[in-house]
Amino acid sequence: MYALVDCNSFFCSVEQAFHPGLRGKPVCVLSSNDGCIVALTPEAKALGLRRGDPLFKVQSIVRAHNVAVFSSNMTLYAAMSKRVTSILRHSIAHVENYSIDESFCDLRGYDRHHSLETMMRDIADRILLWTDIPVSVGVAPTKTLAKIGSRFAKKYPGYRSVCMIDNEDKRRTALGMTAIGDVWGIGRHSIPKLAYHGIHTALDLADKSMTWARSNLRKPEMQTWHELNGTACIDTTEAAHNQSLCCSRSFGRMVDDIDSLKASVATFAAGCAGKLRGQHTAATSVTVFLCSNRFRDDMQQYSNAATETLPVPTSDTMEITQAALTALGSIFRPGVMYKKSGVAVGGITSASAIQQNMFDNIPNRMERGQLMKAIDSINRRYGAKTIHLMAEGERGQAWQTRCEHRSGDYLTDITQLLTIRH
Repeated sequence: MYALVDCNSFFCSVEQAFHPGLRGKPVCVLSSNDGCIVALTPEAKALGLRRGDPLFKVQSIVRAHNVAVFSSNMTLYAAMSKRVTSILRHSIAHVENYSIDESFCDLRGYDRHHSLETMMRDIADRILLWTDIPVSVGVAPTKTLAKIGSRFAKKYPGYRSVCMIDNEDKRRTALGMTAIGDVWGIGRHSIPKLAYHGIHTALDLADKSMTWARSNLRKPEMQTWHELNGTACIDTTEAAHNQSLCCSRSFGRMVDDIDSLKASVATFAAGCAGKLRGQHTAATSVTVFLCSNRFRDDMQQYSNAATETLPVPTSDTMEITQAALTALGSIFRPGVMYKKSGVAVGGITSASAIQQNMFDNIPNRMERGQLMKAIDSINRRYGAKTIHLMAEGERGQAWQTRCEHRSGDYLTDITQLLTIRH
């Protein structure tokens, strides 16, 4: 059996945990530059607000109903996510973080000594007590069914945070009440094709024969078919190698000078390098892209990208940043007002199996690797960007995102500890 532990309205729940007066009230969290709503509480949804709504279009609702609005604070959310995960790992041996607010738990063998429903409800209660974050838990023979179970646990309070799908009747009932578009692994482009074959619910798909499934479904959809029928076959623990990582963001204000663009690109390059080290991988290419504001027809429009190939797969911040700045220099066009830049690294391989190059012009890679580990350790202890490249610049630059409603980094920065006044 597997469990999917899903934090309810996670970003909003974190804000409510540090602002208890907001419990039971409408709360929204915004995207970068305070542009669109990316998370909201059920109370906010009841007012007609929806994920993706631009803030400026719903300001009248926000003001009329005193909706609490916060800028995204990923540092705070990641720290709280880590606390939730540590509680899970205290009781369960195998816990996999699927996303910042979801974790899969392998419960195989625990049913010999525990009632899984009681066990997971106790853990959910402990998470709420220790972090003030409510969670919904689905328990089922496969991860896809567990995801469906967590949706029911979130939607219906009668489950008391835990929905078990542990027999055939429960499985068929749950699948019959789940729209095909709500099934994990079914993309929006697959929905019209499945509808053509009369598939509108998860049960419709699960009831198709093996012969039909093999003839009409692609591999990911076939895996979903097996999972809906109770056969576990999706491995979410596999490393996402041979893909790419990207760091990008729209600017707080448009910029036209090369120095601001260099600072943004250096910052994004450092972010990519940090992600590579975090997952113990290395990249062989660095791509930089720029674009103007496509919504401003009165301005010159321009977008471009360039790629630099690295001689040896690397996660070295200095090497990746240098390659990114070289790529930037080849595509920068003076006189354009730029709205966004970004850095993507590709050709990702495991850091434990790197093919060396006899013409490598960096002789001290081992020492530089130790330097990167030391910098990461210091930044984890004293806060992100405590040590960073000079090319990244300092805070307060024009290109950096607006976050006028941002909470403090209460869990990671001693200078921003929450202050309580009587």
